[in-house]
Amino acid sequence: MTETPQDLLAAYADLVRDEATRQNLVSAASLDAFQTRHIDDSAQLLDLAPPGGRWLDIGSGAGLPGIVLAILGAEVRLVESRRLRAEFLAHCIETLGLKDRATLHAGRIETMETERFDRITARAYAPLPKLLDSAVRFSDRNTVWILPKGRTASSELDTVRGTWQGEFRVVPSRTDADAAIVVATNVRQNVRRKEPR
Repeated sequence: MTETPQDLLAAYADLVRDEATRQNLVSAASLDAFQTRHIDDSAQLLDLAPPGGRWLDIGSGAGLPGIVLAILGAEVRLVESRRLRAEFLAHCIETLGLKDRATLHAGRIETMETERFDRITARAYAPLPKLLDSAVRFSDRNTVWILPKGRTASSELDTVRGTWQGEFRVVPSRTDADAAIVVATNVRQNVRRKEPR
């Protein structure tokens, strides 16, 4: 019998709850509301870009959003530098049968070979300036950046306006009235023209 995405999401939630007894993957308080706080929160990202394309999930941690996106049909490269979390992600990919859609880079993003992705996401990796700096080499003008930023979305966007160009917008989260997601395309560093002597 083929497992549905809902079956796999439930199995994934069980894997996280079990692993949470060994390492701090998500806040203990959020485990009881795992569907809303983590699965629905991750799944909403799929609606912010055209269907298809390859996703890069930086700082995947517990597999949010990367494992959820893969369960829902996306092709995802997960990046996680912390050994125990990377081992957990590898276990999820194997156990949930996601090897055809999810691959893992167990290391820092800086050690990954450059390749282009259609979508870039990171749920809790770094403030926007560091995130853009770390990941821009994996993008081109058509790459859609979909970055959950919680309550800091607008303020983080303000910090990059002088140094980065692109089409940026802030989209309200469907799962948290106080949270927002930065969505951007054509992201590139602002090259200031030198004044003629």
